[in-house]
Amino acid sequence: MTVFHLPKLSYDYDQLEPFIDARTLEIHHSKHHATYVNNLNVALEGHKDLEDQSLEDLLRNLDELPTDIQTAVQNNGGGHYCHSLFWELMSPNGGGEATADIGKAIDYYFKTLIIFKISFLKRQFHALEVDMDG
Repeated sequence: MTVFHLPKLSYDYDQLEPFIDARTLEIHHSKHHATYVNNLNVALEGHKDLEDQSLEDLLRNLDELPTDIQTAVQNNGGGHYCHSLFWELMSPNGGGEATADIGKAIDYYFKTLIIFKISFLKRQFHALEVDMDG
């Protein structure tokens, strides 16, 4: 049977700070993402006809799955897929300047990528203050 696994990160939990703190990243990876993987595997138990299916195939062909597991595969498979993509796209060293439409939007609204990053950090710290104050 195909068993899906929690992917290992190519960076340590603290390497995305200050934009994502180590504890938040650890919880999202080791708890939230792990739960998606576990629940997906549980949903697929006993469905030998699906054991050769990739995650992409399962999600692409949801309507062809047994109706009793469609929602679980959609929610948990989708969560697993999105988180896996997220971990791959994140980088401790960043990817340089934003390009294409996102780069244009950042330039339009913030003028530069550094101003966008500073604005992002300010909002994160403000959210932390609100959280700590209740």
